[in-house]
Amino acid sequence: MAVDSSGTGPDGQRPELPRPTGLLDVLSVAAVALDTRGRVVFWTPQAEELFGYSAEEALGKHAARLLIHPEHLQAVMSLFSDVLQSGRGWAGAFPVRHKDGSSRLTEFRTMRLLDDLGDVYALGIAADHNLLQRVETDLALCEQLINQSPIGLALLDPDLRYLLANPALERIDGIPAEDHVGRHLRETLPFPDVDSVESALRQVLTTGTPLLDQFHVGRPQADPDHEHAWSLSFYRLEDPGGRVLGAAASVVDVTERHRAAGEADRARRRLALVAEASTRVGTTLDVHETAHELAEIAAPALADVVAVDVLDAALSCRRMRKPDNGPEIFRALALKATHPTDAVRAADPPGDLAAYDGDRLVTLCVHTGRPVLIPHVEARDLPRIARDAQAGALLAKAGVHSYLAVPLIAHGEVIGALDLKRTLNPAPFDEDDVVLASELAGRAAVAIDNARWFQSVRNTALTLQRSLLPDHSPHHTGLEVASRYQPAQATSEVGGDWYDVISLADDKTALVVGDVMGNGIDAAATMGRLRTATCAYAELDLAPGEVLQHLDKVTCDLEHYIVTCLYAVYDPRTRRCTIANAGHMPPALARPGGAATLLDLPTGAPLGVGGVPFESATVELRPSDLLVLYTDGLVETRQHAIDDRLNALLGFLDEPHRPLEETCDLLLYGLRNLDDHDDVALLIARAL
Repeated sequence: MAVDSSGTGPDGQRPELPRPTGLLDVLSVAAVALDTRGRVVFWTPQAEELFGYSAEEALGKHAARLLIHPEHLQAVMSLFSDVLQSGRGWAGAFPVRHKDGSSRLTEFRTMRLLDDLGDVYALGIAADHNLLQRVETDLALCEQLINQSPIGLALLDPDLRYLLANPALERIDGIPAEDHVGRHLRETLPFPDVDSVESALRQVLTTGTPLLDQFHVGRPQADPDHEHAWSLSFYRLEDPGGRVLGAAASVVDVTERHRAAGEADRARRRLALVAEASTRVGTTLDVHETAHELAEIAAPALADVVAVDVLDAALSCRRMRKPDNGPEIFRALALKATHPTDAVRAADPPGDLAAYDGDRLVTLCVHTGRPVLIPHVEARDLPRIARDAQAGALLAKAGVHSYLAVPLIAHGEVIGALDLKRTLNPAPFDEDDVVLASELAGRAAVAIDNARWFQSVRNTALTLQRSLLPDHSPHHTGLEVASRYQPAQATSEVGGDWYDVISLADDKTALVVGDVMGNGIDAAATMGRLRTATCAYAELDLAPGEVLQHLDKVTCDLEHYIVTCLYAVYDPRTRRCTIANAGHMPPALARPGGAATLLDLPTGAPLGVGGVPFESATVELRPSDLLVLYTDGLVETRQHAIDDRLNALLGFLDEPHRPLEETCDLLLYGLRNLDDHDDVALLIARAL
């Protein structure tokens, strides 16, 4: 039918167009374009719906700072730079910060665009990740389940007449698939209670609530001499606009496999739980987080109420005494319930210490190193489960009917117990549960043991390192100062990075950042000696180059150590800062209204080389100028070029008026990774 420009046909009537499905509206695909500086130049209404920001709020803004959390800035900037430079598109999911402050996983397709003027842009196509997954799942189901599923599937119209039947349904009821179409449901069901099935299905069409796993017995046309057991499920079908299209039915013949399948399913779920525990428990070297992961796995798969308690002596890495019949002191690490229950009030809150007498079941569990199982809890059992009479009353009120405690054993040492209770789950704990709980507890115990020793060593190392760093006064004439020390994230060893702020005569201030190459106690001790020597030479009011010469001699007397150091003296009367560099990373200078730069200083040799003079350079610090001193752990990585990292550092200094503490956090979050193997000293000074 021909249609003219007005949209009508030859007879003057508008042609009937297909009804819109609304699928694109459901997906709500957003488009965002960025220029080479990462600023938003194009923002669709769908982007406002997805991210919460209107076009007026988004256009011209830096997209990364608008939408990305600080800890993800580095990764996003790297991806953005790669797309623009290489022209390769990027696809994947990334957490985005919504206007309301929440974090939402968003699916992206990014590509480089080139307009007729040769200008380069980055185009991002985005949609809600969960929504896309749901749509993809629905499409997969339509393709696979209908044609290949071993389960009988049928589509019914609102009058309960067949629209479609798959081959599996033909095999189940013995009626050819094409013979189903047009027939009423009751014509094919061999059940004596077909009226109740129809009534239930009409209720599904009315309410939209699915009817699942309804078991019925009948004699199918293909085998009229034998009864078959079927499991039926019904679901209402709607289009995106909410119009009811009919219903879907699934049919499973469970005659011979019902009992065996139930047992097999239980075994599969237990194996899956063990496999899940191997990936979810012990993901961090944090004792409390590991205990929480164990509790999350065990509830509700094993119990309705789960508690993880560790012996306080084990948690403190103290020598464990030989088990006896006496009391034990536990520290509660995790508590998880599948539903609101008084049993939670009866348990020890996480973080609390509790002493349990020798007759308590949890104490018996850690003393013997064996599980304690009470399949059917009676009133006389509650005093041995609860910490006191009041807690016992709460457990009785909560309906605790089965109890299991299994020891947490790591490297042959009992370090605590996994405490399990059932209230809503009517099944009592059995020997299979004991085996499964012991498997989970064993895996978690090793992770908890590793975490407790790691935390003990790391806390000791960090305490030593921080004790060697200065506790300087925050007030210095003409300067505002902020500093940070961050230990290596992926190691427990201390490093040799340090910073110092030293008040000198005539209101001058010395700013120092240094790095003893290597790590360990020796490196930290060397750092402490050099910091002490630096303070002593600074008091002599020597020029920065002379101070470094003296430090070079001190370092030469130390064994096999090379040290980089940056020493600067700021005079507020002249607003001049004199700097000498001994092989250290160049400081950054950020001025209001201009781009941040790296100071071009005579580099000099590292301390400890010996006999090399150190030159000084002078730079003027105007009011609000920012001077940033740092160690190489802030910018050096194993995956990126140092020039790229230094440019990234300068990019974070685009707002010199930002509060110094916030700038410190921004640099650490934006440039550091969780697997960094070097510590960082950071010192920022602003001229007042």
